[in-house]
Amino acid sequence: MSRNLQSNGAGPRRPGEKEDICPVCKSTRYLNPEMRFLVNPECYHKMCESCVDRIFSQGPAACPIAGCARTLRKQRFRQQTFEDLKIEKEVDVRRRVAKAFNRQESDFETLLAYNNYLEDMEVMTFNLLQGIDVAATERKIAVYSAQNASSISANNAKATEQRNTQNAQTAAQKEQARLNRAGANRADVNSMAEREESQKEAIDMVANAKDGEGQKVVLKKSTARRTAAEKARDKQRQQQQQQQQHPEDADNDMYKIEGLKPVVQAPPEKAYDPFGGISHTPSYYTLQSHYEHPWLDRARTDPSIVAGGYDLKEYYQRTMLEAFAGLGCFIDEEMGEKEHGEEDRMVATEGAAMAAGANDGQ
Repeated sequence: MSRNLQSNGAGPRRPGEKEDICPVCKSTRYLNPEMRFLVNPECYHKMCESCVDRIFSQGPAACPIAGCARTLRKQRFRQQTFEDLKIEKEVDVRRRVAKAFNRQESDFETLLAYNNYLEDMEVMTFNLLQGIDVAATERKIAVYSAQNASSISANNAKATEQRNTQNAQTAAQKEQARLNRAGANRADVNSMAEREESQKEAIDMVANAKDGEGQKVVLKKSTARRTAAEKARDKQRQQQQQQQQHPEDADNDMYKIEGLKPVVQAPPEKAYDPFGGISHTPSYYTLQSHYEHPWLDRARTDPSIVAGGYDLKEYYQRTMLEAFAGLGCFIDEEMGEKEHGEEDRMVATEGAAMAAGANDGQ
C-alpha cells in the first residue's frame, strides 16, 4: 500500500493522522485539511474548532463527549501542544502545582528538607494524574495557596528576577563571544596584511640588495614575523584560559549577587541496618572458634556430618545461645513491676468512681 501511495504522489501519513477525526461531528482532516483541533484542560477531550464555536459560543455547556459531564467554557479551549494528550495533561498539572509550590532550595535549612518538599510535590502530581484522592489533593493545594499567598508572590517575583538576570548574563556572554570572534577575525586579517606587506618588502629588498645580502634580509624578516605571530598566539591563548577559568569576570561590573544564604549540606546517610542498630554481639560470653570435646573431635572428621557442608561453628553458636538465653531475664522484677502497675490502675479506677459518685450527689 505504501508503494502505491508514493507512486500516486501522496505523502507519508504523519503520526496521529489516523486519529484526526472529530468525535462530535465526525469530520476528518482528509475532507477539511484546514481543520484545527482544540482541547480543554477540564477534561482534555479533543474536538474541532467548528464544534467548539457551535456548542460553546452561547456560554458554558456540558462536554459533548459521551460519559463526560464536565462543564466547559469556550475561552479555556486551546490548541493541542503535544501529540499525546497524557503528556499534555501532565505538563499542565506540573505547571499548576509548581505555580503554588514554588519554593527554592535556598529557603530550606538542609538539602534533606528540600528533597522532602520535592517529594511531596511529586506525590500530589501523581495523585492528580492518576485520579487518587483528587479532592483531598485539590483541597491541600488550595489551602496552601491561601495561607502562603504572600510568599508565593514573592517567590514568583524572585524567580522572574533570576530568570531576567540569567537571560541578561547569557546575552552578555554571547556578546562577549561575538566580540572575541570579531577580534580574532581582525587579528587574522591584520596578520595576513602584515605577511603580505613583509613579503613585498622582502622581495623589494632582495631585488635591490647586493650579492650575498638578500638571504640575510629574508631570514631577518621571517624571524621577526614568526616572533610577532607567536606573541600574538600566546596572548590570545592566555585570554582564552582566563575566560575558561573565570567566566563570570566579564559580568562582574554589571551583575553581582550578594547576601545569598549558604546551603547547609545534609549529613551523609548512614548505611542501612535491617536490625535498627540492635547489636547481636553476646554480652555474657565470647564465642570461640574451637572447643575441645571428644564428640566434637569425632564430628570434625566424620564424613556423614561434614559431607553436606555442615559447619560446627553454627553448632557452637546455637548451643551457647541456648545455654545463656535466660540469664538476662529476672522473673521477680518483672512480676513486681506487673503487680505495681495493676495496683496503680486499681487506684485510678477507684478514684474515678469516687469522683463520679460525688458528681451524682451534687
